[in-house]
Amino acid sequence: MPVSTDGVLLGAWVNLLDSSNLIDIGTGTGLLSLMCAQRNEDIQILALDIEATAIQSARSNIENSSWKKQIQVQHGDILQFLPERTFDTIVCNPPYFNSGETAQDVSRAIARHTSSLGHLALIRHCKKILSSHGKANFILPIDEGRQFILLAEQEQWHVSRLCEVRPTEKKPVHRLLIELSLEPTRCEKSKLTIRNGNEYSQAFIDLTKEFYLKM
Repeated sequence: MPVSTDGVLLGAWVNLLDSSNLIDIGTGTGLLSLMCAQRNEDIQILALDIEATAIQSARSNIENSSWKKQIQVQHGDILQFLPERTFDTIVCNPPYFNSGETAQDVSRAIARHTSSLGHLALIRHCKKILSSHGKANFILPIDEGRQFILLAEQEQWHVSRLCEVRPTEKKPVHRLLIELSLEPTRCEKSKLTIRNGNEYSQAFIDLTKEFYLKM
């Protein structure tokens, strides 16, 4: 799977303050784990994926990085995963296609279609592995994101941060960056536009410049 703008946005947006450990659910290439390790040199990260090819890719990328001592890569199904200790932070760029044909490539299908990881099951399992003061972070397309929030609220989660992302000022919101908390809290809302004309917006540059070679 190629590096996506969605992944970069989530990795740059997640709040890592006061977080000592993190789980990256469906790590894929290891992008989110690497970004979070780059942002917080004290955090310990578990990169988990169910797909064997993704694990090989993540292990290779992490081993050849400057942050390999912070990141442990593990092959496994998140819904079967019960750690000995809970996590302060969860990051996940989850599958989001709820219907229609799945990709013929197995790896791509697992990464993109909810048949491999349903949102309600994910929401419920995150509650089991997150510390009481922790935060769970996701990025989803607008419609799927709204449904995800409704499901989360039905399961007694609270939205603590929400960022509406649009590709340009003239186009509608197409992504939601979502932070969930188990503790009741006031939601911090924000907006982000990726491009102004043919150029990246200053807000997008400020958020992501540490992760692009040419920005």
